Amino acid sequence: MMRRSMRRIAHEILEQNQGTEALLVVGIQTRGVNLAERLVGYLEEIEGVNVPTGKLDITLYRDDLRHSPVQPIVRSTSLPADITGRRVVLVDDVLFTGRTIRAALDALIDFGRPARIMLAVLIDRGHRELPIRADFVGKDMPTTLDEEVVVKVKEVDGVDGVWIKHL
Repeated sequence: MMRRSMRRIAHEILEQNQGTEALLVVGIQTRGVNLAERLVGYLEEIEGVNVPTGKLDITLYRDDLRHSPVQPIVRSTSLPADITGRRVVLVDDVLFTGRTIRAALDALIDFGRPARIMLAVLIDRGHRELPIRADFVGKDMPTTLDEEVVVKVKEVDGVDGVWIKHL
């Protein structure tokens, strides 16, 4: 499911952007980075051109930091020096409330003013708290609030898959 969904998203990105010119694919730490790298691989395979990629840490932009008793782990951000004028595809594993994406938008804007920001997610589970919608979705997976969607990727977890866990 994951490979097929990511490949379809790559085709949709190319169709919507009429190619890869000025495109930048940015993964949100942690698993969004791995999915972004896979997506770039498919884009390059289809188009035969190198597509720049980056990774974005949103930890310090989250609105729930002060409510968490756990010390946050800050990861690295790696983007071109200026993203102004680029068409950025932001990639994450699961879209839920929209708060992660809000934080990612805030973090991204600190690096410049993109011409456009699009969102690609592997799973959209619903339950939005903010008016945020993905442009590219691998799979809509309606859930209840007492469920959690768990995405695992080989690079981090040793296995690829998507599971629903009851809390």
